[in-house]
Amino acid sequence: MTSYSPATSPTLYFIGVTTGISSIMKVFPAWAQYLGLESAVIKGIDFKLHDDPAAYREAVAFIRDDPLALGALVTTHKIDLFHACRDMFDGIDPLAQLMGETSCISKRDGKLICHAKDPISSGLAIDDFLGEQYFAGSAAHLFCMGAGGSTIAITWHLMRRSRGEDVPGRILVSDRMQERLDEIRRIHEQIVSVVPIEYVLASETGANDDVLRALNPGSLVINATGLGKDAPGSPLSNACQFPERSVVWDLNYRGDLIFLGQARSQQQSRNLQIVDGWTYFLHGWTQVIAEVFNIEIPVAGPSFDRISAIALEASER
Repeated sequence: MTSYSPATSPTLYFIGVTTGISSIMKVFPAWAQYLGLESAVIKGIDFKLHDDPAAYREAVAFIRDDPLALGALVTTHKIDLFHACRDMFDGIDPLAQLMGETSCISKRDGKLICHAKDPISSGLAIDDFLGEQYFAGSAAHLFCMGAGGSTIAITWHLMRRSRGEDVPGRILVSDRMQERLDEIRRIHEQIVSVVPIEYVLASETGANDDVLRALNPGSLVINATGLGKDAPGSPLSNACQFPERSVVWDLNYRGDLIFLGQARSQQQSRNLQIVDGWTYFLHGWTQVIAEVFNIEIPVAGPSFDRISAIALEASER
C-alpha cells in the first residue's frame, strides 16, 4: 500500500494515472495566486487503470482523515473509485448517485462529499463549441468511443428530454469492455429521453471504424477512451473515414494525440470542425476547485478568459 504523508498546507489532491506530467501541476499554482489561494498546493496520486479497490479506499481514507487535505479531483478512476468507496462518503450528490462516479471529493462541516462534476463541465465545453440548437432540425448523430464517466456525463447532457429538439438523432457508444456498456445502459435507462441509443462492443479499432462510416453528416464524434493520454494510441485505425462536416472532439489536450492527428489529416477533405480537450480541462478543473475551496469561479466572461490565459501561459513554461 502507498505511504501517505500528512499535508502541511491546504492541499487539493489529483487522482489519476500520470498526474506528474499534467499541465495542472504548473497551472494550479498560478491559478491559486489569481484566486487568492496562495497557500494552497496540489499533489498527485497515481493508480493503475482499474486498480485494486483497497488502493482507492486507502487514498480516500487519507483525504478524509487529514485536516489539510481539502479534497480531490478524480480522472480516469471515477467509476472504479465510486464503487470501491461509496460507503465511505457522508454525502453523494444526485448526479454522482445517478452516474455511479466520483469526479470530485470535498469536505463540508466535517463531512466527506462525493460529487459528479463532469455533467456540468462537459456541458459547458460542448455548449461552447457547438452553440445553441446544433442538433435541432438535424439528423446528426453522437458517437462516443469509451463508456466511462466522461461519456456518461456527455450523453446525459445531450440526451435529456428537457433539451427539446436539440438532441442527437441517434447516440452510439462503444467500449472494449462489455461490463462498461452494461453499466452505461443501466444509467441511460434512468434518464428521460426519446433518443435511440446503440451500444457497440469494440474490441478492435475496426469496430469503431465501421460505426464511423455509418454516421450521418454533421455528427459529433468523441474520443473519450483515454487513448492518446492515459495510454498511447487511438480508438480508430488510420483507415478510418470521418463523416462530412462532422465535429470531432478529443477529450485529451496532451499526449500523443493520434486521434486528433487522424482527424486533422481529413480536416479539409471532409470539412471537419476539430476540438481538443483544453476548454474541457479548464471547466473540469475550475468546477472542482470552486467546490473544494468553496469559492465562486465564473464559467464565462473576462474573468474566465483570464483564467484560460493564465493556464495557457503557465502550461507553456
